[in-house]
Amino acid sequence: MAGKLYGIGVGPGDPGLITLKAASIIKAVPVIIAPKPGEESESLALAVVREHIDLSRQKVITPLFPMSMRKDVLEGAWAEAARAAADELLNGLDVAFLTIGDPSLYSTYSYILGRIRIIVPDLTSETIPGISSINLAAAKAGIDLALGRERLAVMPPGRDMEEVKKAVRDFDTVVLMKVNRDFGGLKNMLKEEGRDGKAVYVRRAGTERELIIRGLDNVRDEDVDYFSLVIVKRS
Repeated sequence: MAGKLYGIGVGPGDPGLITLKAASIIKAVPVIIAPKPGEESESLALAVVREHIDLSRQKVITPLFPMSMRKDVLEGAWAEAARAAADELLNGLDVAFLTIGDPSLYSTYSYILGRIRIIVPDLTSETIPGISSINLAAAKAGIDLALGRERLAVMPPGRDMEEVKKAVRDFDTVVLMKVNRDFGGLKNMLKEEGRDGKAVYVRRAGTERELIIRGLDNVRDEDVDYFSLVIVKRS
């Protein structure tokens, strides 16, 4: 019988924001998978949960998830990670696959889960939600994401700023994820809409590199990071 797969959200980076359920499962499973962005880099998810792991009785696998936009590179990395997880599951071992933030919100875990199901058709899995960077960023910046009948939109800027512009016009609050991809274009669009001064930039909330900047004109090029977001309020 195959082991059980847990997709665990470990929160945005602050070890104190792991849920009790996540910590309990991480302590119990024999195998933990924590992706890392580079050969010489440490897995951020693993760093967050390190105090809950006992290397004398638990196996830790750190597959490489390169910071690339190339579909073939990403799919190759996902396939390798899925195979590594499937091998352990087929040996009857439970596996915890760690992801920063929440597994259901812009997480690579969904892609991995689909590939594992192909290899392990009778797979049993459970997703453990985590606190997202959106929630922590809003809390740190003292921003209400939505009140009463206000509407909230969450989206990555992508390549077409027209969609972002429409969201900024139509919604009371817009949270833009992974803004490093075209921060200059985003800043120019918000300036044209008269919203750049009220926008708040948050980088790596809950970590030692946390940075909160109000007004996008105050954000320097060196401040822009992959783990970053912008919150735009109508008022």
